[in-house]
Amino acid sequence: MEILFWISLFIVFYAFFGYGILLFIIIKIKRALRGRPVPPAIEPDRLPTCTLVIAAYNEEGFILEKIRNTLELQYPAGKLELLFVTDGSNDRTPEIVAQYPQIRLMHSPERKGKIMAMHRAMETVTTDVVVFTDANTYLNPDALLLICRHYADPKVGAVAGEKRIHVDASADATAGEGFYWKYESKLKAWDAELYTIVGAAGELFSVRRSLYKPVSQDAILDDFMISMRVAEDGYRVLYEPEAYATETTSANVKEELKRKIRIAAGGIQSIIWLKGLLLPFKQPLLSFQYISHRVLRWTVVPFLMILCVWLNIAIVIHQNGSLFYNFILLCQLLFYVAAFAGWMLERREIKVKVLFIPYYFCMMNYAVLRGIFRYAFGAQSAAWEKSQRK
Repeated sequence: MEILFWISLFIVFYAFFGYGILLFIIIKIKRALRGRPVPPAIEPDRLPTCTLVIAAYNEEGFILEKIRNTLELQYPAGKLELLFVTDGSNDRTPEIVAQYPQIRLMHSPERKGKIMAMHRAMETVTTDVVVFTDANTYLNPDALLLICRHYADPKVGAVAGEKRIHVDASADATAGEGFYWKYESKLKAWDAELYTIVGAAGELFSVRRSLYKPVSQDAILDDFMISMRVAEDGYRVLYEPEAYATETTSANVKEELKRKIRIAAGGIQSIIWLKGLLLPFKQPLLSFQYISHRVLRWTVVPFLMILCVWLNIAIVIHQNGSLFYNFILLCQLLFYVAAFAGWMLERREIKVKVLFIPYYFCMMNYAVLRGIFRYAFGAQSAAWEKSQRK
C-alpha cells in the first residue's frame, strides 16, 4: 500500500513539476557543454513566403480590431498573403473583411467547422509557410518575422508562438489560467531547446506548407494533431516566445471549464491516434517528452490524485501515530480545502488570488475526468463551440 502511494504521488508530482525540474537540469547541463542557443537573425531576403490564415466564424464584434492588428504586422513586401476564411458566418463578418482589398476572403455559406475551413484554405495556399491564428487574438507586430526566421533550418517543420493571457486587476478565479500559461510557456521553451515542443496551441502556430497533413474532420484538437504529425515525421517543432498572441481570460469559470473539458476529450483522442509515440523505439526523445508533458496529465494523473488521498488515509489508520504520514495527509487536505474555499469565494465574487491557483489546478483535473468520460461515451463533438471571453 505504501509503495503504491509513493508511486502515485511521484507520478502526480512528476507530471506537473518533476518534469519541469528535470528539463531545467538537462537544459543547464546542455548549455554548459554547448552554450546557450542563439536565435537566427532576421534576414528579409532569406525569409520564406508566408500566408497568414485566420478562420473567423461570426466574429463581427472582434473582426475590425483583428483586421487592424493584422495589417500592422511586419513582413517583407511581396512575401506575405493575408487570408480570412469566414465559412458559415451569418453576421457581417464576411462583409467587413471584403472591404479590405489587401485581404483575400474565402467564404462559403455552409458551416462545416474550423477544420474543414482550414483544409479548404490550404488547397489554395502556394507559399512556403502557413501561419494560423485565431480571430479573437492579437499578435505583436514582429510575430511573423520572429516565427518565419526559424525556417532557414531545413530540420524545422513547424514553429509555434506564445499564448499570453491578459489578466486584469479585477480578475476572478480565471486568473489561474494566466498563471498556468506562464508555467506552460516556460516548459515549452525548455522542450524546444531540448528537442521539440509536443503540440502547438491554435492561437499562433505555423507549418511548412509541404509538411501540412489534413487531419480528420472529427479531430477535436486539430492544431495539436497537425503539429504532432510534423514531429512524428522527424521534424522539429520549435517555440518562439517573442512572437505572441494575446487574448483575455475566459468570461467566467464555467466557460473555462467548458473549454478544458473539450481539450481533455481531445487529448484522449490524440493519444489514441498517436499511439505509436507511446512506444519509445522509433523516436525515444519525442516519446519521452510527449508522455511526460502530455500523456500523464491527460490520462492517469486525476485518478492518482484521488487515489493518493484514500491511500494516505488508509496508511494513517493502519500506522496509528505515524507523524510523517499524518503530515502528508494534512498537506493534501489543506490543499483541497484551499481549492474548495477558492470555489466558494469565486461563487460569491470575493477575490482572494492566493486561492485561485489550487482552485484552478483542481478544476483542470476535474475537467480531465469529465473529458475522458465524455470522449468514451461519444458525447464530445469536434465542432468548436467558442468560449466567451472578457
